[in-house]
Amino acid sequence: MGCDTVDELIAWRAADTAPGEPWIMRTRQTPRRAEELLDGGSLYRVYRGQILSRQRMLSLATVGAGPASRCEVTLSEEVVRTLPTPRRAFQGWRYLSPSDAPPDLQNAGLAPDAPADLVRRLRELGAW
Repeated sequence: MGCDTVDELIAWRAADTAPGEPWIMRTRQTPRRAEELLDGGSLYRVYRGQILSRQRMLSLATVGAGPASRCEVTLSEEVVRTLPTPRRAFQGWRYLSPSDAPPDLQNAGLAPDAPADLVRRLRELGAW
């Protein structure tokens, strides 16, 4: 699933899911540090080379067995916008340390619905 903007992700979710259905992201491997991730961990999303949002991880489950096994990550419905941070695509739920995590927009003094392009440009100019 690839989205270019946070709004596109939210619209995709609304169009693809029945109300009340949990938000589940599926991946091939279960993270080794699952307990750490469930203790306040988030899935950080990269859009066109920028981390722009995160979602809190609520649960992890390995389903299936052998080569067909998969990990299902249940995510919070809330999509938290972050300060745009340049980053290539990565498995952020596995490798992004708290010190490398971008701050949430509202913690940076910006409205959560501030236009991503404006926020990115302000960051490039050194405003944050």
